[in-house]
Amino acid sequence: MLISREKNFYRTFFRLYIALVLQNVITLSVNLLDNVMLGAYSETALSGVAIVNQIQFVYQQVLMALGDGMVIFCSQYWGKKQTEPIKKIASVSMKTGLCVAVLLFTAVTLFPGWIAGLFTTDLPIQQQAVEYMSIIRFSYLFFAVTILLLAAMRSVEVVKIALYLSVMTLFVNCGVNYLLIFGNLGMPEMGAKGAAIGTLVARIVECLVCIWYVAVKEKRLALHLKDYLTGDWSLARDYFKVTVPMIVVQALWGLNTALQTVILGRMTAAAIAANSVASSLFMLVKSMAVGASATASVIIGKTIGSGDMKKVKEYAKTLQVLFVYIGIVAGCILFLIRMPILTIYDLSAETKAMANSFLIILSVICMTMSYQMPTNTGIIRGGGSPNFVVKLDLISIWCIVLPVSFIMAFVVKASPIVVVCCLNADQVFKCIPAFIKVNYGHWAKKLTR
Repeated sequence: MLISREKNFYRTFFRLYIALVLQNVITLSVNLLDNVMLGAYSETALSGVAIVNQIQFVYQQVLMALGDGMVIFCSQYWGKKQTEPIKKIASVSMKTGLCVAVLLFTAVTLFPGWIAGLFTTDLPIQQQAVEYMSIIRFSYLFFAVTILLLAAMRSVEVVKIALYLSVMTLFVNCGVNYLLIFGNLGMPEMGAKGAAIGTLVARIVECLVCIWYVAVKEKRLALHLKDYLTGDWSLARDYFKVTVPMIVVQALWGLNTALQTVILGRMTAAAIAANSVASSLFMLVKSMAVGASATASVIIGKTIGSGDMKKVKEYAKTLQVLFVYIGIVAGCILFLIRMPILTIYDLSAETKAMANSFLIILSVICMTMSYQMPTNTGIIRGGGSPNFVVKLDLISIWCIVLPVSFIMAFVVKASPIVVVCCLNADQVFKCIPAFIKVNYGHWAKKLTR
């Protein structure tokens, strides 16, 4: 295996990687903070917010697909030193994201009770979910603008602003949560509604600062409002040809994650809270794999755009080695921090024991996921072959993982621990097709005009 010895490659990788991992960790810490504070306030409130966060997760996956599609194209144009096509693709992506935000806002406004009822039959939990949803829905538009502006910046290797925004968002959300969840310093005690207000305020501030930075400070791409008022149908067709399948599979993957809550939420009363705690911590550590995916996508796309295909293959092999090391570190971190984190939560003994078992399983999953995810979504998809990843995900999740999990949960009546193993099995077996495709298949494709 030919491993790159270029110091500049490693400098670029770790410069992007560290910033993206930290940004993702801090962004997810907003949800973890809500969970910790609400777990100390009420297990019912925690479970209700966990339901709404599943909806948010599906929505986030759609926005990430729009952003990742932008990065796939724009990083190749960045490799060719062409910025005008990047601006036009960014315009298409933003308009699409705003349409999705409006659709989701309308759905949760008209059918909040029905949506909450899909996840659990527990009426107090449904009530908490509806209360949280009534406020958090107003954050959807701001979140879309922020995510897609940051994706445009990432495609031209501007990543530090995302980290700074995440730190700011964490502090804003933490401050408002402290005041409104528990009613500190004379403020009203609002529970789940207080957590929703905290997240909404943080998203608004985050969006406004991001817009200011792009309009005033950022010079590499120099995006302005007028750039979002123009369009290019030929570039839009190119963008949607690649991105629409990604949107479908990302939305389905987000739905798969939401269905995990549905399955576990209908098994035992403790399972939904245990899954919420374990999933939040898992997502935090998973940031190491997510950051690797995003970094690989930019590096591979830029290198393909430059036309050096020999270098593309060399970088792909080097990245795989880095992914293996990242996976080992991620799995060990999750295993070691699980008990100290669980002691923070005010949970029943049954719920805490179940969450601990879930986290031990997820520690192993972290290792394999940290190879297959960045290889599939970073190298292969970022290299211009998203359809391979789409097909792999559709087959593995919807033809294998979910059917088996439903059977184990509701026919075999297996324990929640066995069901969690089934729900995450794809993170193990997808390593094989990923390895074969990236090392022996054709996946590096030029997408630019």
